[in-house]
Amino acid sequence: MQQLAFASPGNFFRGNLHTHSTRSDGGLEPAEVCRRYAAEGYDFLCLSDHFLGTFDYPITDTRDFRTNRFTTLAGAEIHSGALGNGELWHILAVGLPADFAPPEAPGFRAVAGQESGADLAARARAAGAFVAIAHPQWYGLTLADARAIEAAHAVEIYNHGCQVECDRGDGTAILDLLLADGRRLSGCASDDAHFRGLDPDHFGGWVMVKAEANEPEALLEALKAGAYYSSQGPELREVAVEGDSIRVASSPVAHLMAVGQHSASRVVHGRALTVAELPLAPFRAGGWFRVVAMDSVGRRAWSNPVWLD
Repeated sequence: MQQLAFASPGNFFRGNLHTHSTRSDGGLEPAEVCRRYAAEGYDFLCLSDHFLGTFDYPITDTRDFRTNRFTTLAGAEIHSGALGNGELWHILAVGLPADFAPPEAPGFRAVAGQESGADLAARARAAGAFVAIAHPQWYGLTLADARAIEAAHAVEIYNHGCQVECDRGDGTAILDLLLADGRRLSGCASDDAHFRGLDPDHFGGWVMVKAEANEPEALLEALKAGAYYSSQGPELREVAVEGDSIRVASSPVAHLMAVGQHSASRVVHGRALTVAELPLAPFRAGGWFRVVAMDSVGRRAWSNPVWLD
């Protein structure tokens, strides 16, 4: 049994799902943001400008920046309602249609009577978007908050901008707690790039999506299905269950590990590891595991969860 990204037909395409331009609070025009990602070797990009009244609720049209080797997905970072701590919800919506009705969200502060984050996420999913809970650690999102977003496909498990700005880029704890609840979610890495001044908030986290074509519809379908893995550099080449073992293959790394419910984990350490066999038994009770490959400088690749049923 292979994890879906390795069982699905097609090829891997590298993309960033979370980026901003001058349509909201980014520092570069949309055309320049797309040019830079294409020049860096990315296959696709979603410009996810903040869907707020102060920016006239943009869903940035990037179709003119597509080429025969680089494509774009429409989307936005959508906002409405408050977390338990009073902060305004941030929800990533990739594949959002241009006519998506905006909430009453004038700015970056929650206002009384506006649509809840849960309802906004549900509307985005119903409209066809891939929905992810954005940067949970950055603004103090709790498990109770995350549980409210029943429409999510994924949790943003690494946000490069949040990591370099304030060392709060991780979202794996929230993902794992939701998985322990039985929620069948995936985990995506992203940049959340703004390209302002010398901020090094770009080209640090991405998704590798397995699709039959580098086209918006095929990429979006694969994202929703969980047919991708996330990375800061290392490559995952195989994640599979074979009998009583988990087989992992990767580019050369220093650590190959599987993590599961609560304290369940197993790891193999080495130099230039490319293959590991890990026991399946520690993960049977929880019913799931995910794989992490880490290189000698701490860069990671993360598989999506494998459910053992």
